[in-house]
Amino acid sequence: MKVLILSCSTGGGHNSCANYIKEELLLNNIECNFIDFFDIFGKNAKKMSSDIYLKTLGNNGKIFKNVYKAGEFVSKSKLQSPVYIFNKMFKKKLYEYIQKNNYTLVITTHLFPSLTLTAINNDKKYKHIPFLFVATDYEPCPFIEEANPEYFIMQKTLENAFIQKGISETNLLNTGIPVSSNFIKNAKSIRREYNISDDEKVVLIMLGSMGFGEIDNIINPLLKENIKIIVICGTNKQLYEKLNEYKNDNLIVIGFTKNINDFIYSSDYVLSKPGGLSSTEIASIHKPLLHIYPIPGIETYNTLFFENNKMSIKCDTDKEIIDNIKYLMNNEDICKEMIQNQKKIINENSASDLVKFILDHFN
Repeated sequence: MKVLILSCSTGGGHNSCANYIKEELLLNNIECNFIDFFDIFGKNAKKMSSDIYLKTLGNNGKIFKNVYKAGEFVSKSKLQSPVYIFNKMFKKKLYEYIQKNNYTLVITTHLFPSLTLTAINNDKKYKHIPFLFVATDYEPCPFIEEANPEYFIMQKTLENAFIQKGISETNLLNTGIPVSSNFIKNAKSIRREYNISDDEKVVLIMLGSMGFGEIDNIINPLLKENIKIIVICGTNKQLYEKLNEYKNDNLIVIGFTKNINDFIYSSDYVLSKPGGLSSTEIASIHKPLLHIYPIPGIETYNTLFFENNKMSIKCDTDKEIIDNIKYLMNNEDICKEMIQNQKKIINENSASDLVKFILDHFN
């Protein structure tokens, strides 16, 4: 067996999920490669997809919200979507790439390559390519019903949401959003490295891979609480430089990091954008969670899933963020309940369970 993992660089979660799957496959001695879908078609294609995504995040995500709502509307119409038609254009080159490199199974963590693979399998002049589609959010995205993989990998309890999209229950595998076993078991404390004592409270603020969100209005009030604050800015250099101007010993500013598990492990409370993968990472390490600054659309659904299952608290305003972090700090029972729900609902063995399934069904 030789596995190809395909993602797209539209937000960091899709790529992180792909890397977790790759890591788990390699632990099981399965030959595999991970590549950005658009890298197969040249730099221009990749840059175009990334630029379009970044532009939709403008105006505090309002553009993305409108695009997402339009996608939901078209998805309900049952017409062939422009997204499918667009990705169908890449089928010949993707098919040739897969055949040339002798891949026997493809795993996708983004809708785009799933639609291209579906177009390949719908064309009788091509050999059938078995593939799995891993949903990295807590709601099926628009146009997911146009993909036709062998299995959709998704979160348990979301079966009805997928079935309502017209997806057969027999094609659902509810092992959860994959987070590698190493991410959880190798997480270690970095408190000493940053001169944080064991008795100091630490608030971790995660703003996504691109540092999305305005946090000026919450930093100063939080600094008055005599706590350590760690902010992960991602690739947002402007935010990184701006926060470093505070020159406050209780504020630790981090850019892009590959050991986010260590920062989560070392914190007492986490404030995070509600990305599907990042929320799963936090819940897998069991931390009290506030969801902040959602990109309207899929992240709104992620927030609702976590809030409805009492795994996080949703914050819509800066005041709610400040009030709720104080609330958690003064209510240990609420924090314990949140953690218990995370343990109950989130599958910590999601990646290893997926790989076991692959070995049983595709080897």
